[in-house]
Amino acid sequence: MANEAQRIPPGPAESYRTTEDLLGWLQRNFERYGDIYRCSIHGESVYVINSPEYVEHVLLRNWRNYLRKGQTVKRIELSLGRGLISSNGEDWVRQRRMIQPAFRREAIGALIPIFAAPTLELRHKWLTAAAHGDTVDVTRDVSVTVLKITLQAIFGEDYRDVAPSFDLIAEESRNMEFAQTCAALGKIIEGLAARRRTAGKEAKDILGLMMRSHDRDTGQPMSDPQLGREGMTLVIAGHETTASLLNWLWYLLAAHPEVERRLVAEIDSVVGSELPDLEVLGRLSYMQQVIEEALRSYPPLWLMTRKAMAPDKLGEYWVPAGTAIYISPYLLQRHPGLWLDSDAFRPERFETQSGPWTDSAQLTMCPFGVGPRNCIGEFFARVEIQIHLTLLARELHLTYEPLVAPEIVAGVNLLSRHHFLMRPQARVSDR
Repeated sequence: MANEAQRIPPGPAESYRTTEDLLGWLQRNFERYGDIYRCSIHGESVYVINSPEYVEHVLLRNWRNYLRKGQTVKRIELSLGRGLISSNGEDWVRQRRMIQPAFRREAIGALIPIFAAPTLELRHKWLTAAAHGDTVDVTRDVSVTVLKITLQAIFGEDYRDVAPSFDLIAEESRNMEFAQTCAALGKIIEGLAARRRTAGKEAKDILGLMMRSHDRDTGQPMSDPQLGREGMTLVIAGHETTASLLNWLWYLLAAHPEVERRLVAEIDSVVGSELPDLEVLGRLSYMQQVIEEALRSYPPLWLMTRKAMAPDKLGEYWVPAGTAIYISPYLLQRHPGLWLDSDAFRPERFETQSGPWTDSAQLTMCPFGVGPRNCIGEFFARVEIQIHLTLLARELHLTYEPLVAPEIVAGVNLLSRHHFLMRPQARVSDR
């Protein structure tokens, strides 16, 4: 029997089977064993944790001991190569520093017109459908719109030349053929970067900012192959996570008309006829609560995996080196012991909070990750979502009938099993 200093958590004797729904399996075992348990998933020893204290230790206090490595990350690396998501150690530090300038506040503020243009195209499409009494495929339309925004932000004036090659990204299939496609698309980005260098072109888009960035220690710019890998990482991550959340947001607004009415009233009172800038968006406090609650309810990044590099302890439990750590923001953020009415959609729960979690020592939310390895595109995504809601929600009301509870598909991101087909209605306004 292990001594007290090397106590391991309880857990199921049976291994996870790939034919099972992983999210449901994790939840059932939390209900049986509590907020930490040991199990076998995909042939490796895993500690699954659902305690704020444990999550804080892994993601914040001792994050250097926990590599970002697991089955999900391996699948991402297979498709995208060794980019910011899948790299670790000094490679990750170097890449993060070189990419960071493209995601500073002033750089994101300059992208607001790019966020707006495809969103206005979508508004016109939905208003036209409303005039004809047609339904719209919200899931598909949002995916296509977000992809346009992502590509325009990354490639700028070269968007129209490269966009046709990237159209299939809006599709949901993820298999070996998709991995091969990503490799080919990475080559397109490499070629674009090489042509820009040959022409001496210094673009102000995200690719251009990455090309002008230099390694702090060596002074070297990012290589074209690395630009291809990082560019594809930004395309995939920037598209899927935001499209997923907006898809859930429209469902939630249709299911909670009182939230939608308050949201529209705030937009009308705060936003004028001009496209809002960052200062105006910052005054949309209820909108921020709605977004936060949507992120709590349906976090696109539903599972994070880490691996212990050296032995450690989580509370009273021993963590052997090589142990995989699974953290599910979806389960943590719906933990009935941490959240009142945890399955209810109540944006006002964030009204009195100054940050995304209630107490920095009690990490109860991490939809974009947290700590040094949090999502680099978080601010980009939040501003994009605010522009989307500002331009669409004040002009359109979407109904979803029959309003049944949606089925969840927990893949790389948290998706709805079926597309949301909704009926748009134009709002009557005296503005």
